[in-house]
Amino acid sequence: MAVREAPGAGCPTSYAALESLMRRRLGRECLYVPSCRLGLYVALRHWCPPGGRVLMSPVNDDVIMFVVLAAGLRPVQAPLNASDGSIDPAALPESHWRGLSAVLTTNLYGNPDPAPELRARCDALGIPLIEDAAHAIGGTVAGRAVGTFGDAAVFSLSKHVGAKTGGFVAVADPALVPELTAARDALLAPARLTAELAYALRPYAEAGVRGLRLARAARGLLRAVGAEERPGIRMELRPGELKEALAGGPGLGGFDSWVRVDMHRYRLTPGRARLRRTERLLSGLDPLLAAHRAGTERLLATRWAAPSSQGRPLFRVPLLVADRDAAVAALARHRITTGYLYDPPLDVYAGDLFTDASPRPGPAAWFARHALPADPLRARQVIAVLDESGAEPALPPGHGGD
Repeated sequence: MAVREAPGAGCPTSYAALESLMRRRLGRECLYVPSCRLGLYVALRHWCPPGGRVLMSPVNDDVIMFVVLAAGLRPVQAPLNASDGSIDPAALPESHWRGLSAVLTTNLYGNPDPAPELRARCDALGIPLIEDAAHAIGGTVAGRAVGTFGDAAVFSLSKHVGAKTGGFVAVADPALVPELTAARDALLAPARLTAELAYALRPYAEAGVRGLRLARAARGLLRAVGAEERPGIRMELRPGELKEALAGGPGLGGFDSWVRVDMHRYRLTPGRARLRRTERLLSGLDPLLAAHRAGTERLLATRWAAPSSQGRPLFRVPLLVADRDAAVAALARHRITTGYLYDPPLDVYAGDLFTDASPRPGPAAWFARHALPADPLRARQVIAVLDESGAEPALPPGHGGD
């Protein structure tokens, strides 16, 4: 089903260069989008019937849950493996499978979900598999690239590539590209010169803030003026307003204040400068992925690494520590910021009014409480700080843990 919303701004022909780079990398037709969250919305509206139920991970960015709600769908939280946060298909009762309209993977921190098993389940049920590969460019599972199992996969260029903008929808059926292109274009906001200038200047501003060691002061100022959108790990739910948005039916308009958090220009048509910089960064991805792999191997060799892992998490490595908050504080004292924390799980955060709880919530809650996402590019510093601080490892349930 096509998405029909307000007419958008069209797209420049230079999208083609980015799409070609990703097509060669993935072996699938790819559609450029200004953000992964917009690409996910387009995919959900196309593949899922209104009111459908989508299985997803409860240890995930809250923005993703709001995108699912904006698409007119009901999030259903999946059981997870406590050791690495991947979806555990065997722990989902058969009765839950039969009520689903789609499965949305997470590939948390780049660690792949069991895509072959999820693909087989979806095929048996006749429902789509959609891969959220925002953390997983360059990841593999069962000898195939993450993003090549689903009917669609969405990627983010704000993560590995560091472009602070852009993403892709990769599709198994190339014939769907024109329809998806029209759906994307209908959602785009017109390009703005001020936004392009701000984007061009942002790397220099960020470098200046880091050089002057003003990052903590800048965050404090945002909190003081009430401009910080996430005072904690999760954004404010605002259940009353969310109920009103749901009553208004599907569409990004009613859910914009949740979906735009941390990325207000997620629908903005990019200008040439933005596209040129993104193309340059994407072209240089392979050396960066090699550095990520080296750091990942270093982190996985530590005593805080999970006892077992289904893959290699290239974006962040979830080390398991007994006192995660103390470890985060120790790293912060050495100017190492810990991001991408997803605690509490979404079913605890949103409650049964807005999502179906996991049938086995314990492992997700345990993982969310103990996972410390470590940047592979700073592996040596992270290991040194954790050693110095005396951080103790946490063993998952079933491996001698609580």
